[in-house]
Amino acid sequence: MKITFIGLGVMGGPMAGHLAGKRHDVTVYNRTASKASQWARNHGGQSADTIPEAVRNAECIVTCVGADRDLHAIYLGQDGILANAPQGALLIDHTTASGEVARELARHATSYGQSFIDAPVSGGQQGAENGQLTIMCGGDEAAFSRAEPIMAAYGKAVTRMGSAGAGQLTKMVNQISVAGVVQGLAEGLHFAEQVGLDQQRVIDVISQGAAQSWQMENRAGTMIEGEYNHGFAVDWMRKDLGICLEEARNHQATLPLTALVDQFYADVQNMGGGRWDTSSLLARLRGSGG
Repeated sequence: MKITFIGLGVMGGPMAGHLAGKRHDVTVYNRTASKASQWARNHGGQSADTIPEAVRNAECIVTCVGADRDLHAIYLGQDGILANAPQGALLIDHTTASGEVARELARHATSYGQSFIDAPVSGGQQGAENGQLTIMCGGDEAAFSRAEPIMAAYGKAVTRMGSAGAGQLTKMVNQISVAGVVQGLAEGLHFAEQVGLDQQRVIDVISQGAAQSWQMENRAGTMIEGEYNHGFAVDWMRKDLGICLEEARNHQATLPLTALVDQFYADVQNMGGGRWDTSSLLARLRGSGG
């Protein structure tokens, strides 16, 4: 299939690579053109200098950018994806964004005779590199049926959650849940340290019981060592939690723990830890840079 991939960050670059590995004809575009050129050299695909050039002949366009404003910039307008992609094109967006922008882009895509799937992912950089992402999708069933085998190149679980925007709403549930778990783990490790327990031995024991979690299994060791360079950055988590809190206000949902942890992440940013990974909540409790 002729696929265009737009956005070659730490997630998008490996995801596009998996598509090329499945022998799709992949063209890439990135705002930093040198990154697209390097990807093409590494994976044997093509790079394009503009969005219209990148999408003109694509059967499927996959995007993975930063936020709502980035989606507006690449999808809308005379030089955007919608105005330049062929009628019948399948559009898959892996950005973590608002439900509102997903529904907006789905409406616009329909007016152009195209299909749009919002498909945020969970699993981080490691999941993207290993092709083991969890993908939460919103869109009509026919479009999802076309999109699912494409996303299977880098997804271990690809699930339609409902109509347009449902994927983004599900990703919000994911981020709400992760925030609470990471804070709980940070507090547990901080307490163990303060009372003189061997933190790693504590984790070895309690990870065999009800306290076990992905965060404990994958981040407790690096948290103990004060290493916070292992994935999803605090700056991005705050962006995501802001989306969650805004959506909650719109639907009269109460998220007191999420709001509190969001402020804890603001403290981490003020410590200079905006690029640290989300497990750096422990650094805040230790009262230092880790």
